[in-house]
Amino acid sequence: MIPQAPSKAQAHLRPRTKFVLLGSLYTSQFLPAAFFFQALPIFLRQQGASLQVIGLMGLLTLPWILKFLWAPLVDRYGSRKWGHYKSWIVVTQFLLALTLIACASIDTFQGNEGLLFSGVFLVVTMAATQDIATDAIAVRLLAPHERGWGNGIQSAARAVGGLLGGGVMLLVLNQLGWQVSVWFLAGGVLLALLPLLWYREAERPASRMRINRTFSNSSPVSNYFETLLSFGRQPQALIWLFFILIYATGSSMAATMFRPLLVDLGLSMADIGWMTGIVGSSAAIIGSLLAGGFIQPLGRQRSLILFGLLQAIAVAALTLPAIGIRDPLILYAVSTGEVFARSVASTALFTVMMDKSRPETAGSDYTLQSSVYVLGHQVGVPALSGFIAAALGYTGVFIIGFVVCLAGAWLATKVICEPTPLPGIER
Repeated sequence: MIPQAPSKAQAHLRPRTKFVLLGSLYTSQFLPAAFFFQALPIFLRQQGASLQVIGLMGLLTLPWILKFLWAPLVDRYGSRKWGHYKSWIVVTQFLLALTLIACASIDTFQGNEGLLFSGVFLVVTMAATQDIATDAIAVRLLAPHERGWGNGIQSAARAVGGLLGGGVMLLVLNQLGWQVSVWFLAGGVLLALLPLLWYREAERPASRMRINRTFSNSSPVSNYFETLLSFGRQPQALIWLFFILIYATGSSMAATMFRPLLVDLGLSMADIGWMTGIVGSSAAIIGSLLAGGFIQPLGRQRSLILFGLLQAIAVAALTLPAIGIRDPLILYAVSTGEVFARSVASTALFTVMMDKSRPETAGSDYTLQSSVYVLGHQVGVPALSGFIAAALGYTGVFIIGFVVCLAGAWLATKVICEPTPLPGIER
């Protein structure tokens, strides 16, 4: 699994143009997700929802895990007139906005939890499909030596979405209510499409056409499964996927229970919005951009190791408020530190994931890795974190998260992370 060069038709684009385009797309897909998965748990907890219910909200992210199942369809079908992947993004973004408008009509949570969760599920499905196409564009657009900064921009854009969706929108929700908040979300999603309107997507790579000719005598079903399974046949692919799962799990299971801990400590919705949504997301933006600048000189593997150790230290610090330390300065420090560390580690991980994706099946390759990342980041152990907290307390969750983070940093020494330079391409 080696990095691939971007298509010649897109090589002329300036890095700034590439980063603005990718930044807007990643922000728009994470904006509603941040609102539903960061702001909504706090809102539900204040209404008396149990830790188990809040933990099970992670199951609503199943489309992010299962999106690899329809990623080959995104790779295979698309509009030549609009642009292969661009057409997918435009359609899914409009459908996402329409779903948000429908969710805005749900003005109360009493007795409507099932309807609300159904709406959130549709929103996540649209965002996950958009993500497949966006990741494919990113793999083809960025040269290997641009991917550190490119994934720094990606992580920073996700953090911007978190700042707006999980911080600013939490304050809007507190002041203006549910309906106005969701209308703002729909408008933000559509606004982020503007940079895409000026982007002219290049033709799919020739290697893709060769694959189509190779499978020309095969059924669509055979082509589908060949695309779906081909990534796993590459050397060390399964070991790499296991590493992604472990590397993403530790900090996420800790972060899932940190917000309910803040509620139990007596912080208001506005206080939590400022701490985790605005200040925390700002730290994530800074961390992502710093990581983007350091990945190239440090190297992929060293970055994963060092950032993984930093992630473990940050998770261990969360035990301070869990054992009763409630000083606001300490709360802000440990909250900000955890988000910062998670962002730098994720940026390094995303960079290597992009290196291992082939441009002819960019959507499928990156999406498979991304699905495993979401399995560790949102579901898996994080979905069970509420039950772990109920049995062992918040301190128990944070200690387990610390151990898992250490395991991820150790595994980073065992996997192949450094890309093989291509002729004529600076790494």
